[in-house]
Amino acid sequence: MAQVAVTLNGRDYVVTCDDGQQEHVTRLARSVDDKVRTLANGLGQIGEARLLAMASILLADEIDDLKTAAAAPSPPPPATSEADEVLDGLAGRLEMIAARLEST
Repeated sequence: MAQVAVTLNGRDYVVTCDDGQQEHVTRLARSVDDKVRTLANGLGQIGEARLLAMASILLADEIDDLKTAAAAPSPPPPATSEADEVLDGLAGRLEMIAARLEST
């Protein structure tokens, strides 16, 4: 197991993670710290536990929104696209030209 030093709201913490996950954990901690700093700038220092709890809830809400969006059925593709219609029109014209050439 590896250990990583992270900073949240100006305080240092040492967390344990799987070997090779140090950069990932550091990046996640930065995301949490960014959220905590944003809250602290807007609300003031309302206590570390409250700031971390609020940041956690906000991040969980963002994750939930992403999961909901990913699970939502995507709209079906249009039956024909504009390019398909143009190509169909061109194919029709070419067939008419070919028919005229064959009849002459």
